[in-house]
Amino acid sequence: MQESHKRVQWVYESTSNKELEERYDQWASDYDQDLAKEFSWNSPQNATNVFAKYVDRSGRILDAGAGTGLVGECLAAVGYKNLVAMDLSNGMLEEAKRKNVYNEFRQMALGVTLDFVTDEFDSVISVGVFTLGHAPANSFDELARITKPSGLIVFSLRVDTYESKGFKEQQTRMEESGVWQLAEMTEPFQPLPKGEPEVWHRIWAYKIN
Repeated sequence: MQESHKRVQWVYESTSNKELEERYDQWASDYDQDLAKEFSWNSPQNATNVFAKYVDRSGRILDAGAGTGLVGECLAAVGYKNLVAMDLSNGMLEEAKRKNVYNEFRQMALGVTLDFVTDEFDSVISVGVFTLGHAPANSFDELARITKPSGLIVFSLRVDTYESKGFKEQQTRMEESGVWQLAEMTEPFQPLPKGEPEVWHRIWAYKIN
């Protein structure tokens, strides 16, 4: 457990996308063991539960920050088949390929212009990405651009990050300007109950206008 905890903190402390990519590349082969087994990481399932309420199974879905594919496994288990994995770490994407649940793999980072056309996806899911040292709040601008009208963007977000890193302001601004509207926000929960019980997340779901 101690070694796993150090790896999580080490990734949180990344100071650039390049550093984050390199650290995830190094962590990729142990990631599932560390998070699923040692930390009881439950956000992929919690986010899938929300996603499945709103999103048709036939849609083209982007898993933004797919990592090793834990979210893809949850989505596939409830009937989603047209899944695209995107992550800044090629090492993580290589692990995701072994899950055999995605149709495409794209290496790119959130927070900059994405190499997807406007309205390319029916809906987007992003889990474990909006946390310390990771994707910035302005990532939502691009995620909204590539999602079709009436599509959903479902994501997990640390409660403290929402308050302190510009997410509250970004999400409110997009709602007030008519880009999206809130479909659901869960109660706070512990996504890593065994490893980091002090961390709390919510799952958010926004419908694109």
